[in-house]
Amino acid sequence: MTIGDLIRLLSDGEFHSGEQLGERLGVSRTAVWKQLKKLEALDIPLEAVKGQGYRISGPLELLDGGVIVAGLSRQGRQHLARLFIEETLPSSNQFIRQRFDQGVGHGEVCLVEQQSEGRGRRGRTWSTPWGRALMLSLGWRFDSGVVALEGLSLAVGVALARVLERHGVAPKLKWPNDVLLKSGAGEWGKLAGILVEISGDAAGPCEVVIGMGINVSLPPAFRETIEQPVAAVHDQAPGLSRNRLAFELLDELLPLLAAYESEGFAAWRDEWNALHAFAGCDIDVLRGGKSLAATAEGVDESGNLCILRGGQRERLAGGEISVRGRS
Repeated sequence: MTIGDLIRLLSDGEFHSGEQLGERLGVSRTAVWKQLKKLEALDIPLEAVKGQGYRISGPLELLDGGVIVAGLSRQGRQHLARLFIEETLPSSNQFIRQRFDQGVGHGEVCLVEQQSEGRGRRGRTWSTPWGRALMLSLGWRFDSGVVALEGLSLAVGVALARVLERHGVAPKLKWPNDVLLKSGAGEWGKLAGILVEISGDAAGPCEVVIGMGINVSLPPAFRETIEQPVAAVHDQAPGLSRNRLAFELLDELLPLLAAYESEGFAAWRDEWNALHAFAGCDIDVLRGGKSLAATAEGVDESGNLCILRGGQRERLAGGEISVRGRS
C-alpha cells in the first residue's frame, strides 16, 4: 500500500471505514491508521466522521500516465521514449541524470507527486505540497555543444506560457528562468521555475535535463510559509487538470527539443520578449553580492538580457546574475 493507493480510494467522495480500507488495500487497520496520519502530515484535506469513516474533503487529482500518454499528439508520442510517474523522489532531475548514467535518458520524462530535495536555480530549494504541483523532468541528448543550447531555458518558459494562455491564464516571464502570474491577492507571484542542467562535452555531444516546477493548487496555509510572493495555475484557471497540463506541455517541449539544434533561440526570441515581465522597467541587477540599478530591455538572439546602465548598454548572461523589479 502506498499513499497514492490510499488517496485513490478516499477521493471518490464516499466515506470509508478503517476496516473497509484495510480490506481493499490488503493491510491491517493499524497500517491504514499510520498512512492516514501521513496524509494529515502532508496537509491533504482529510475528513473523519465518527461512525462513517474517512474521505478526502477536497478535490485532489493524481498524475495518471495512461491519461497523459493518450492525450499526446502523434508528434509528441513519436518523441517520447518513456514516461515515469513516481509518488516521491529526492529529485526528478536526479532521476533522469541517473537514467543517462545507465545509457538511456533521451526522450524520457519523469513526473513526481512530491520531491524531498527539489532544487531551483543557484541551489535554492523548491518545495510544494503533495499532489499540488506539476514537477517534471525531461532528458534530451544533443549532438552539438553547449553553445547551440543558448537560451534554452527561456524557450522552455515560452512553451509553458503557450499552454497556459490557451486556458485563459496570463503569465509573464522573468529572466532567466521564472514564470510569474497574478495570484488571487492580485500581486505578481512566482508560478514556475525552470532548471536546465547540462553535462558532457562543451564542443560536442551533451546531455540535458530540463526540470520544471509548476504550482497548480496551493493551500492558503502553505502560501504563508513561503517567503516570496507565489501564485498557482488554479488562481486563474481553477478547472485545469494537472494531467492535461502535463500532456499539453509535453506536446510543446518535445518538438521544441527535437528542433532546437537547428532553430536555436531565434525561433523563440520574439515570443519571449512579448512576455517579458520587466520590459522597459527599472530593475536591480544582483551580481557578486552587489546590487546595481539598471533599466531592462529585451533579450538578444542568444538569450542574454540587454540592460541600460549609466548610459551604456550591457548584455547579461544567464547563470551569473539575478534581476528583480524595483519598487
